[in-house]
Amino acid sequence: MLDVIGGQFAPCDGHSRRSFLRIGSLGLAGLALPQILQARAEGSARKNTAVIQVMLSGGPSHMDTYDLKPDAPREFRGEFKPIPTNVPGISICELMPRQAMAMDKMSLIRSVAHESSDHFVGTHWVMTGYQSSPNEQQKNERPSAGSIVAKLRGPNGPGVPPYVSMVGGIFGGIFQNGAYLGPGYNPFTIDNDPSTNARVRNLAPPPSLSMSRIEDRSLLLAKLDQVNRERDVSGTMQGLDQFTTQAYEMVTGPAARKALDLSTEDPRLRDRYGRTRIGQSCLLARRLVEAGVTFVTISDGNWDHHGSIFQSCRQQVPPLDAAVATLVEDIYDRGLADRVLVLVWGEFGRTPRINNGGRDHWPGAMSVAVAGGGLKMGQVVGATNRKGEQPAEKPLRPEDVLQTVYHVLGINARHDFPNDSGRPMPVLNQGRVIGELLA
Repeated sequence: MLDVIGGQFAPCDGHSRRSFLRIGSLGLAGLALPQILQARAEGSARKNTAVIQVMLSGGPSHMDTYDLKPDAPREFRGEFKPIPTNVPGISICELMPRQAMAMDKMSLIRSVAHESSDHFVGTHWVMTGYQSSPNEQQKNERPSAGSIVAKLRGPNGPGVPPYVSMVGGIFGGIFQNGAYLGPGYNPFTIDNDPSTNARVRNLAPPPSLSMSRIEDRSLLLAKLDQVNRERDVSGTMQGLDQFTTQAYEMVTGPAARKALDLSTEDPRLRDRYGRTRIGQSCLLARRLVEAGVTFVTISDGNWDHHGSIFQSCRQQVPPLDAAVATLVEDIYDRGLADRVLVLVWGEFGRTPRINNGGRDHWPGAMSVAVAGGGLKMGQVVGATNRKGEQPAEKPLRPEDVLQTVYHVLGINARHDFPNDSGRPMPVLNQGRVIGELLA
């Protein structure tokens, strides 16, 4: 379904609630203030760039994907062999032959680390650039990168939202919201599997609900909400008004429905992506950014391999390989490489030493794959030590990765917003753009 409430708005934002009218499973919450929908120039340089973030929720093993250690002791190196890529000197896991042949269009960052082995803290860290409190396990203390983008950039085209999330996995739907920016900057959420249906279900109104009835409902709701908007001092209604207008445009206009209709794609291309959730999600993400969405997050879950890691990787890595490699190739083939950045990472890596057939949480080292965005490709940035335990060259942080993302998007990471107490909160307070990636 397409959730215009933005995932976890109801239980954790602390704001007042109100009823929602439904069109199919699309909720309309009143009329909007049109000026809110204009792309924000404040704090950003206007660009038409976009980001597709593939979040491997649970923590993928760097040692069994992008940073193999064939010379490490047996209890560290694992079962997989490295294979050469089409860039001399760069090798990756044998389960990733498609990405190996696209490595000239990708770059690997092998030296990212932070200090928390907690899923929730780590996920908040990479999604926002800030460590969260351990007791705030399902609440954004800071806005997600997508919410920052929605606030400062808005959509690149009309009739589509600025920020879309495709939820999958136990940790996939958390920490993607707007925090003190308000619910109007939460993502539009697609929570069904694009591989099971060519169309995202329930986007269009049911046959019994005509456009005139939609308009009537919107007018009625506007009248009912007028007093609430006048009395509201928190900005919640204003944020919901923004969502309402975007939702109304998506239902009544063709742009979003066209982008979400995978049936119009060449079946051979869909096969290349893979008829899997991750494969069709990546294809859908490409269609969304091409239609004007500025930030798309794909959450691919179940990467928390405490046991049977090699069996699990044999099942999960090949579909990921096909999806990511085809997405990268597709972006280049369609002339989007200078304006669309692909980012693939998780909340941390996994323990270099194998433990009972698996690897446990390890924030001391993780790998990140990037492609496009007008950045310099065909290289490895940073390195871990011989056993993959910690950065040995060019130590980096999640904040550095996000600084680079904001650079691609033309967003000033020093820009600040007032939080609920009026205190100025910067987009990021640490990190630097990764210079090696600048073309």
